[in-house]
Amino acid sequence: MDTPDYGTAWGDSTRASSRPASHKSGSSHTARSHTDRDPDEVSPLLASPEGDESEHEDDDDEHATATTSLLQSLSGGSTSGKDDKTPFWKKRWPSIVALVVLFIAVALIMLGFLATEGIEEYALQAADFKPTKLSLDSLTDTGVRVQVEGDFSMDASKVQKKSVRNLGRLGTWIAREVETGATEVDVYLPEYDMVRVGTARVPGIKVNIRNGHTTHVSFFAHLEPGRFDNLRNVANDWMDGRLGQIRLKGKADIPLRSGLIRLGSQTISESFTFQGDKLPSVPRYNITKLNLREQRPGRKGMGADVSIMVTNDFPVQLTIPPVAVDVLVDGCLESDRHIMVGTAETAQLQVEPKHDVEVNVTGRVETLSQALTETCPGSSKSPLDALLGNYMHGQEAKLYVNCCNFPDPDTPAWAHDLLKDITVPVPLPGHEMGKLIKNFSLADVHFHLPDPFAEPGTPEAAPKISAVVKVDINIPNEMNFPLDVNRVKADADIFYHGKLLGTLDLKKWQDANSTRIDAHGSDGPSLLVQSDIQKAPINIKDDDLFSEVVQELIFGSKGVLMKVKAAVSVKVDTPIGGFAVREIPAEGVVPVKPIGHGNGNGGGGAHNTSALAPKIGNLSIINTSRTSITLQANVNITNPTNYSATVPYFNINILVNKTVVGQAVAKDIYVHPGNNTNLPVTAVWDPYTHSGAKGKEIGRQLLSQYISGYNVSLTLQAHNGTIPSQPALGAVLAQFPITLAAPHLSTPKDPDQLPPDEGDPPDDGKTHFIRSATMHLITSTALFTLASPFSSTTMYITTLNATAFYDGHPSGKILYELPFAVPPGLSETPRLPVDWSIGSVGYDAIRKALGGTLRLSAFADVGIRIGAWKETVWYKGGSIGASVRL
Repeated sequence: MDTPDYGTAWGDSTRASSRPASHKSGSSHTARSHTDRDPDEVSPLLASPEGDESEHEDDDDEHATATTSLLQSLSGGSTSGKDDKTPFWKKRWPSIVALVVLFIAVALIMLGFLATEGIEEYALQAADFKPTKLSLDSLTDTGVRVQVEGDFSMDASKVQKKSVRNLGRLGTWIAREVETGATEVDVYLPEYDMVRVGTARVPGIKVNIRNGHTTHVSFFAHLEPGRFDNLRNVANDWMDGRLGQIRLKGKADIPLRSGLIRLGSQTISESFTFQGDKLPSVPRYNITKLNLREQRPGRKGMGADVSIMVTNDFPVQLTIPPVAVDVLVDGCLESDRHIMVGTAETAQLQVEPKHDVEVNVTGRVETLSQALTETCPGSSKSPLDALLGNYMHGQEAKLYVNCCNFPDPDTPAWAHDLLKDITVPVPLPGHEMGKLIKNFSLADVHFHLPDPFAEPGTPEAAPKISAVVKVDINIPNEMNFPLDVNRVKADADIFYHGKLLGTLDLKKWQDANSTRIDAHGSDGPSLLVQSDIQKAPINIKDDDLFSEVVQELIFGSKGVLMKVKAAVSVKVDTPIGGFAVREIPAEGVVPVKPIGHGNGNGGGGAHNTSALAPKIGNLSIINTSRTSITLQANVNITNPTNYSATVPYFNINILVNKTVVGQAVAKDIYVHPGNNTNLPVTAVWDPYTHSGAKGKEIGRQLLSQYISGYNVSLTLQAHNGTIPSQPALGAVLAQFPITLAAPHLSTPKDPDQLPPDEGDPPDDGKTHFIRSATMHLITSTALFTLASPFSSTTMYITTLNATAFYDGHPSGKILYELPFAVPPGLSETPRLPVDWSIGSVGYDAIRKALGGTLRLSAFADVGIRIGAWKETVWYKGGSIGASVRL
C-alpha cells in the first residue's frame, strides 16, 4: 500500500467532487467508478444511519474547539515574517495525532475490503488510497471529530506475481464493490513498548474494487487519544531532536460484505513509517503590533498587547476557544527549572480555510521573581541579563510557552490534560540594538594623576577621570510605561583614528538620574541619563598613539576627536520592579580641545606655550648644599581647556641648552579651567649633580646672564620618573619639552636713591642687580644699591672684581675680597675702594659730573654664597645711574 501524500492532501482546500457512476445502467451501488459514472447522478458515500449522525455532528461544529491553531498563535513570532523553523510537531501535536491515527484507520479499512483468503496478497499490493482532505472538525468531550476525503482505487499493475494479479482481477471483478461496517482502529508505537496512540471510530464505507476504478470517499470519524503521559514522552523526544522518524502500527477488526453476501470480519495489522521532513511546516507569522504598557491604574505590573498575522495555507476551519499560557525563560543552568515571567491570553478565534488569521494576544507581568534577577553563581549576569543581552546583541534568545489553561468552561477537560505539561520553546530572533543609544558623552571632565607611590601596573597606578557621563537612550515607540534609571556603569574603549588608545573602567555602579524627553519632529522619545563618575581608571594601551594625541593637544589648533565604544549597563525602576539591563552597546564622539596653538614644528624640540601664560613669583630659597639650591615659588598659569586635573606628584627636569641643571616638583595641586594662581612649586638647582662639570659651567653662565638682565629661558621636560607609578606616561610626555622665559624678579624701587632730575630708567622687563651707585672722588670709594632677587634669603658677595665704564672707556676698578651681605630687597654695599683710571676719558667724565649724575656701565666677576652653596658669576650691567660726590 502506498504511503499517503500528506502534502497534497493538506494543501487541497476544496472538497473533491468526483462521484462514482454505475458500471451498468440502473445500478444502485452507493460508490461507483469514474469510468461508469452518470454525470447527473449523485450517490451518497456513507450508509444513511452514519450519514444522519454526521449531519447532527456538523450542527455542533460552531461550538467545537481545537488546540492546533492555538499553539500556532501563541508560540512566538517574528517581525521579519520569515518561516519559523520550529518543528510542526511542537505546535500541532493534537492534529498530528488525530490525522495520523485517522490515516492508518482508513488504510486498514481499505485493505480489509480485499483481505479475503484468496486475494489478500493482491489487495496488499494493488490497493491505493490518496487523501484529498484531512481536517479537524471539532473537539468533543472525549476526543476530536475529523473529516476525511480521499480517492480509493485498485491498480493491478503494482502486483508482482502474475498468478496473484490475474486471480485478484477476477475476484474483484466478480465482487465489484465491498462495504465495511463501523470499525474501531487502534494505533500503537512499536518503539515505545506498544504505547497506544489512540483509537479511531470510523463509519461504514462502500468502494468499487475493480481494477482502474476510483471511488471518492468522504466521512467523519471520531478519534480518542491514548494515555497522555505516554504521548507527551513522544512529543518531548520530537522536540528534543531525538525522533528522526516515527513508526505507527494499526490494528482493526473490519466487518465486510459484498452486496447481500456477508464476508465476516477480517483482522488487519499494518505498520507505517513517517519521516520528520514529510510533515507540514509551521505557518509563517508576522508581528504587526506591539505595545508595552503599564497595568491599569492602581494595579502593579506591566501589560503587553500583541497582534500577530498568521499565514494560513491549510484547508482548516476551526473555532479556537480562549486560551492562557505561561511564559518562561531559562534558568542559570540548562538543568535548572524554567523561570516564569508572566502569562499570555488570547480571545476566541475563528479560522477559515486558506484565510490569514489575526491573533490578538494580551500579556501580563505582575512582578519579577528573585530567581530571574539574581546573579548566577560564578557569573556577573542573571537569567534576565542573559535573555536581554542575547536579544540586544542580535543573537537568538529563547522563551518557553507552557500550555495551557482554557478559561471557557465548555472546552473539553481532556484538552487541558493532554497539553498541560507541554512546554514549547519559542525562538526570539535577536534585534541589534546598536542604535538604542543616541549619544554617549563626557562633560565636566577632571583628570587625576596617579598616586606617586603606587606600584606600576596596579589599578592605583593608573590615571583616573571624574566626569559627568551623559547617555541619551532611544525609547522604542512600543514602550509606553514609566521608566527611571537610577544607576549606571560602563566599560568603554577609547579610539583615536580607528586605533585603540585605551580603556575607561567604569565597572563600579554609579548613582544616576534620568529625564524623559518627548518625541519631536522625526525624533522619537528618549531618556537622558546623567551620572557623576568619580576617579574611573584610564588604562593606556598604545603609548605611541597616546604620544600622538598629546602632541596634537599641545601643539595643534583643532583639538582631537576621540571615539568611545562602550557597553553600558543601567539599573531601572519599572512598574514591575527594579532590575538591571546590562551591556547595552553604545558609541559616541568626545571632542577634546587643544591646550594652545602650536608653532607647527611637531615634537622633538622645545616649544613655547603662550596659551598657558606661565608666571613665577615669590621666589625664595628654602635649602642649600655645596652644589645645590632648593627654591620655592608660586606659579600662575592659564588652563585654556574645559578640563581640570588633580596632581598628587609631578617631577620635571629643568634644562638649559639641552643640559639638565635641576628639577621642579609639584605636589597636591589642583588645576581648573581658566586662570590658576599661586600654585606652589619646588625647584632644585643642582647642575653639577645632574650634568657634572659641563652642567656646572652652563649653570654658571645662565646665572651670570640672568643677574645681568639678559633674556634667558629654561626648558621643562618630563622623564620616566615624572610620574613614578606611570613611567610609560612620563616617557610619552618627555617628547614634548616646554620652554619658558626665566621669571622677571622685580623688587621695590627707592626713589630717594636717584636725583629727581634723573629718576629711574624706564622698566625694561629685565632683572637689574645693581640699581644705582654713588662715587666719592676724595676717598676714592664707591657705594652701590643692590636689588636682591630673593624675597627672604640673604645672599653674600664673597669677592668682587669690577670695572666701571663710561661710553666704553674705563673709569675705575674695584677689587674687594671681604664678604658682605645682600639682604632681601634693596640694600647698600659697604664703601668699596676704587682705583681710578686717571687720565682716561672715563675718569674725566666722572670728574666733570661732580655734584651731578651720569650713566655708567660695569663688568664684574662676583663670588656669591648662599648658605652652603658657592658660585662665581660674572655681571655685566649697563645704564647704572651714578651720583658723583667729593
